[in-house]
Amino acid sequence: MEYTIAGVRLSLPDTLINNRFSQALQPFASACPGTPDLTLNVGMEITPLPDYRELHSFEFPDADADCRFGTDGAGYLLEMTPRDGSSPARYRMAYGAATAQSDITPEHNPALFRFGVWTLFNIAALPKEAVAFHSSVIRYRGKGILFLGESGTGKSTHTRLWRENIPGAELLNDDSPIIRATEREAIVYGSPWSGKTPCYRNESYPIIAVVRLSQAPHNHIRRLRPIEAIGALLPSAPPAFAQDERLSDDTCNLLSRLIAQVPVYHLECLPDAAAAQLSCDTVFNRQPL
Repeated sequence: MEYTIAGVRLSLPDTLINNRFSQALQPFASACPGTPDLTLNVGMEITPLPDYRELHSFEFPDADADCRFGTDGAGYLLEMTPRDGSSPARYRMAYGAATAQSDITPEHNPALFRFGVWTLFNIAALPKEAVAFHSSVIRYRGKGILFLGESGTGKSTHTRLWRENIPGAELLNDDSPIIRATEREAIVYGSPWSGKTPCYRNESYPIIAVVRLSQAPHNHIRRLRPIEAIGALLPSAPPAFAQDERLSDDTCNLLSRLIAQVPVYHLECLPDAAAAQLSCDTVFNRQPL
């Protein structure tokens, strides 16, 4: 089955898409035949080559697995090893390639497939000036507003306060929207990855602002200078890409194009309606800060 996400066309094996991921992908199903930007082939054996270099290791709680991301002579390699002793799931893709390979099977935890596709999508999307961005996104007045912050900071709470207190505000995605930034425009897209909130909208909007949140005993917002904005945005890009020169350069170039067109703010806030109103007034009315 083929899907188009933020203009990137994927061909995925139906046998590995469980009911939950199928529901998330359905709005992105491609109605017309076309040439995929990325085709995932499964069923082959994948092992690291002798020149393998690990770039990033991390835990994946959704599947209780230990993961490592690296590179070797055949491309990028994602390996996810479940802690229950079952076999690892691996994905390999070369930069700029139109195909990827995996040894995952229907017996693996479905979360390993969902995250593997997310990783492959980002490798395919970066050359097209797009990438997934850890954030919660509101659509309002035909524009997209991204709210960033570490897990537990209150992104979902803040966007809920927008929806409850600002008529017309709706959620576009609650975890991993896709941003595209060219020299001419900055756009946010819905995606089939939305964390614990099932919000899968095949829609896109011009980005009017990005707001990084932090908890505080007061509500205060200020616009960040460009050097501050880069520091505020980078933690929300795929962390595994930070240690690879090509992926990191592409990510930084994309973010530089974004902040050249879109204001980035820091909101110190309480979890209350006044904080949502303050960020809305600042973004849409550009009140003096």
